[in-house]
Amino acid sequence: MFARKLRVEYEQGGVRQACLLKWLDSFSMRNFTNASVFDDTLPVADGRMEIGAHVPLEELKAAMEDWFRRKSYLPAGAVLRVEEAGAPAASVMSDSPHQQRV
Repeated sequence: MFARKLRVEYEQGGVRQACLLKWLDSFSMRNFTNASVFDDTLPVADGRMEIGAHVPLEELKAAMEDWFRRKSYLPAGAVLRVEEAGAPAASVMSDSPHQQRV
């Protein structure tokens, strides 16, 4: 549906785990009514999300991490990773000019 495909994972102790679809859905539904900047987010599977061209990635990552911690989804000490689905696993996404646009 959206041009930008993301991996949403958390890392703890050097091991990466996909964020559950339930977490992503909870975030998207909450922000559907409270933060219009994230209206163009669509959870599609565990660890997978599609987003629109104008969703700011750094803000998305920060808002997701805040929400996941408040809901106690993220384990203590875990680091959230939000990356383009085709990007190398070690890179952390930022709003760069190389992203696909719709």
